[in-house]
Amino acid sequence: MIPATTFVRIEMSSIMWERRDWSQSGKSMQRVTNQALFQHLDKTIASVLFEENTYPWEVLPKIHDFILEVGMLLSKEEYDEVKEHVWVAKSATVAPTAFINGPAIIGPEAEIRHCAFIRGNAIVGEKAVVGNSTELKNVILFDRVQVPHYNYVGDSILGYKSHMGAGSITSNVKSDKKLVEIRIGDYKIETRMKKVGAMLGDYVEVGCGSILNPGSIVGRHTNIYPLSSVRGYVDAHSIYKKRNEIVPKDEY
Repeated sequence: MIPATTFVRIEMSSIMWERRDWSQSGKSMQRVTNQALFQHLDKTIASVLFEENTYPWEVLPKIHDFILEVGMLLSKEEYDEVKEHVWVAKSATVAPTAFINGPAIIGPEAEIRHCAFIRGNAIVGEKAVVGNSTELKNVILFDRVQVPHYNYVGDSILGYKSHMGAGSITSNVKSDKKLVEIRIGDYKIETRMKKVGAMLGDYVEVGCGSILNPGSIVGRHTNIYPLSSVRGYVDAHSIYKKRNEIVPKDEY
């Protein structure tokens, strides 16, 4: 029998995780599932990826092949393949100074503004906004996501109607170049990946100038104060003021 306080490492499919409290592990893991973070899976063309995988970071290595597979099936009445492996909805607006590298899918009525840089492996949802000098790489933006001013979003997933304020970024590589871990309180999940940015649930608001450190996960309807440095998991329906000052919205 293993005592509840023993430090345990368990291997599960593509992830490894460590925990101290045996009884609370399941509850903690449930908080970061696709089902918990994204209640509007009908608001992305990539819904099947989230349905077939339990955790959002498991989707990241599959974005490239998914775009190539789905892009070939898109209606030619609704999408143009503007160059190899770049499909842009006819109703989308792409500024002449924007650069889009494939593979990529730009959804209906999306807006790609001046000097946006899409490096590839990017799905931009319907009515999403990718703004001036914003850079995307290996991402899924659900419908109506806004990254409108000087944002870097790499190896990340942004849920329905989430918004990143001016200058806020996702950091996707640790400074020591070690593999990224997901931290939920005292629990640690090893992704076995070197590049993992941030996972934002539906309706998340990130304040201007904030940094979402590698492996950050923010629950639905949470607000991040400007100039924050976020690490690990932040509960849904919260206001993140600073690391040790996170309050439920109903108490604010």
